[in-house]
Amino acid sequence: MPLPAGLAALAAPLLAIPVAFGFTAAPALADNPLVLVLTVLLVLIGLFSIIIFTSRVSHFQDPLFCVFVVFSFISIIDLIIALEEDGFISGFMEVYVREGEPFLRTSHGIMVCYWDGIVHYGLYLTMVAAIGQRKNYRNLGLFWLGSLLMSIVVFLLGNMIGKHSSELSPSFLLNLPYLLLLAWAGLRLFQQPKERPCLSPEKVAEEQHKPLYQRPQDVALVLGLLLMATFTFFRGMVVLDCPADSCFEYIYQHEPYLRDPVAYPKVQMLIYMFYILPFFILCIYGLVLPGCSWLPDWSLVFAGAMAQAQFCHLGSSLHARTPFPYQTPDDVLWSFLLSNLLYALGPQLLVLRCLHGPAFFLPAPPASSLPAPPAGLSRGKKHQ
Repeated sequence: MPLPAGLAALAAPLLAIPVAFGFTAAPALADNPLVLVLTVLLVLIGLFSIIIFTSRVSHFQDPLFCVFVVFSFISIIDLIIALEEDGFISGFMEVYVREGEPFLRTSHGIMVCYWDGIVHYGLYLTMVAAIGQRKNYRNLGLFWLGSLLMSIVVFLLGNMIGKHSSELSPSFLLNLPYLLLLAWAGLRLFQQPKERPCLSPEKVAEEQHKPLYQRPQDVALVLGLLLMATFTFFRGMVVLDCPADSCFEYIYQHEPYLRDPVAYPKVQMLIYMFYILPFFILCIYGLVLPGCSWLPDWSLVFAGAMAQAQFCHLGSSLHARTPFPYQTPDDVLWSFLLSNLLYALGPQLLVLRCLHGPAFFLPAPPASSLPAPPAGLSRGKKHQ
């Protein structure tokens, strides 16, 4: 008998607990990494089959339903790994982490698992429920897309160039189909129709004719983005070993985690510098000039990416698994927290601005759709 969308979404993650326990209970998995990889693939294929046979056929009009349910299963696995590595539980994923992905034992790996098991899992449940009720979930999907993409890219690059690069195993190849599936899901999300606000052409024209100084919220956002862009460039120069005294002082006295040889923080700062920094400049452009219809969508993607990245960076800097020389010093703890929290907050405020005041970012209405001036007024002007 087919299950409703909500029950199907909840049933798949519940299977994660016996599956995780089975990984540790099977001694053959600990001896052969290739068998471990094949076992994981069989589990995921079996999960897809269960979803197909227990869900309503109508749900498959949106194939992202299957993606979100399978990813929710992976989220619970990640949450189990994080809880086990922090000592809250034991006897579940020890074999897989030790033989398959030992870099999940780093502070960054644990933070990635917490974010995936809590935030991403909540997003999956919400989006699956929206699919079942035939509601629009495009905005949530774009936020999730940015968050998961940032998580995967930083984690994979850090694994390949950090001190754990020699521990790569065949399980690392499981990330390739994961990336391909994420890219396909992203294309599907961008192709979904946008929610069009019910705004008259007059209202759109009125908002778009306001100069920047008449929009105090946008002035504050522009100034905040300029500060964030400066901070982004500075930390990028820090991890590139800039010889300036300010960079030397910062990396040793304020954020020593940037020196950690696991390479995750260095990769993160370089992604900020080469991708987030140009986006900040584009955001300033979109807040100054009207009609940048691309900004609401991409602000959601980058807001998700920044939220995930800053959570992992903050958590890793303070986690006990980070070696003591790279942990944040107590005397700069509050300034470190404040600067990084504000850095994460900026993109979220930009998203709120785009979603709650969309008129400025809509395409400019054609002149024919605007009301003509009163006839008497136009004759008076002409007579004068």
